[in-house]
Amino acid sequence: MNNKKIGLGKGYVLVYDFGNVKVHNYNTSDYIEDQVILLEKNKKLVIIESTAFYDNNKELENYIESLGVKIEGILISYHMAGGTFLKDVKKYATHNADKYGHMGGGKTLIDNFASTFGEIFDKNIHNVTDYIEADKVILADIEMIIIPTNEGYDIEIPEINSIYTHMLGSDCHSIIAGVEHAKKILENLKGYIAKNYNLILTSHYVPEDLSAVDKKIAYIETLLDIASDSNSAEEMIKKVNDEYPHFSGVNYLEMTAEFFFKDQC
Repeated sequence: MNNKKIGLGKGYVLVYDFGNVKVHNYNTSDYIEDQVILLEKNKKLVIIESTAFYDNNKELENYIESLGVKIEGILISYHMAGGTFLKDVKKYATHNADKYGHMGGGKTLIDNFASTFGEIFDKNIHNVTDYIEADKVILADIEMIIIPTNEGYDIEIPEINSIYTHMLGSDCHSIIAGVEHAKKILENLKGYIAKNYNLILTSHYVPEDLSAVDKKIAYIETLLDIASDSNSAEEMIKKVNDEYPHFSGVNYLEMTAEFFFKDQC
């Protein structure tokens, strides 16, 4: 697997060449560090997730045009904002992901971002044209396994032995909605190790290998220990920050602590 970095005006693309399949990971360099994943095979393209700021919409559309490929669709799971991005391309999602983006927590986030960032943020929500009813879908000649989650769905890509999930980040806090959610994440992460994935693709961090999974497992186990020894969200936040002083995403840690001590809020 070879990889290279292509700088664009605002963001940049990391290209991973697996031979028949290329992964173009677009780092938006936007305010919420979104990533958009492009899978290319046989001069065809399938896109995972959407940009959310108008300047990124245009920048990524220009990059895709430079590839000279046929776009077969966008798989949208956790990020339904950016509805003007490739607005005439087919949009694929599960019913659960569509509901999350139009009426659930995803819609709440979109509204909050629109309020925070104003006119530069594309608050338009993508309209799903094709619902995913089966456990796999084939686009751009690439088979992808659909793994339902509470908010949307993860995507396994067997041909390159990789998986897309919402968040990982070896040096970034994660949103963990309590003990049971933490246990589920640990189960999933240990499954990644068992499958020996080449790449872990996410929508808030550049692609990582299994060493990042090991680090995240250790982080979550430490976080659980700290939570059990803390008497408040504030105490938990301080102890975790003391343990991981250089981690980004402190707002994610604050949200996590609120979940663990929601009865005190």
